[in-house]
Amino acid sequence: MNYEQILYDVEDHVLTITLNRPEKLNAFTDQMRDEILDALDHADADDEVRAIIFTGAGRGFCAGKDLSAGAGTFNHDEDGSGFHRDGGGLVTLRLFDCRKPVIAACNGPAVGIGSTMQCAMDVRLASESARYGFVFSRRGIVPEACSSWFLPRVVGISTALEWSYSGRIIEAEEALERRFVRSVHPAEDLLPAARALAHEFAAQTSSVSVTLIRHMMWKMLGADHPMEAHKIDSRGIYHMGKSGDAAEGIASFLEKRPAEFPGKVSQDMPEFFPWWQDRDFS
Repeated sequence: MNYEQILYDVEDHVLTITLNRPEKLNAFTDQMRDEILDALDHADADDEVRAIIFTGAGRGFCAGKDLSAGAGTFNHDEDGSGFHRDGGGLVTLRLFDCRKPVIAACNGPAVGIGSTMQCAMDVRLASESARYGFVFSRRGIVPEACSSWFLPRVVGISTALEWSYSGRIIEAEEALERRFVRSVHPAEDLLPAARALAHEFAAQTSSVSVTLIRHMMWKMLGADHPMEAHKIDSRGIYHMGKSGDAAEGIASFLEKRPAEFPGKVSQDMPEFFPWWQDRDFS
């Protein structure tokens, strides 16, 4: 796919996906959705990509859904499509299943899907000019992009409800105080900080281990008992314990040298992975 509304740039094992409609504050469209989905498919299949950063072109991250269609923007019956799957949810579900760590580098206003897509990312960094808005009550709709699942898990139920009830704009410092973001940076330092963190994820780590860790942590958020974690931990330790990555991890430690892990996410995931994909939409 030729990308028109995002930029896709890989450098030193880090993929940067830039939402690229700066003249519209990177407002979200169906085309942008499809390009993001395609980009994540490519990233998962590319063993050179070890971590992903999302950011926005220009002065904004994403101004939310493009409202240029007017009052009928969210009325999908107008086009005869019948029941409609939320496009933001397709993106966050794909992020949920992504095999690479995902970092948000929020460089400016992030409203609606601009905020909710970040909920499904692993770590969120903000510039001093970042602003967040879960504005659904002010648009006469409801939270989308699976944010009724993600947001309470990120900031707790009380903050999630406060922000969603009011629909007010949240400054970067409040987002930091409420633990929505990891850190706040001057604009010029935001991407360097995100890249430094991405390189921590990519350097001297097993890419297969990182993928398993990502999914073990996220999927356990819905478990009803620690026994569920014990089951997955046990399977992971058993399968990885006999892998080349485990042998290399131990050997490099004993020999006091940098590790060179042989495992590739594209072909060396354990046979039980992905263990959660037995759900259908209905």
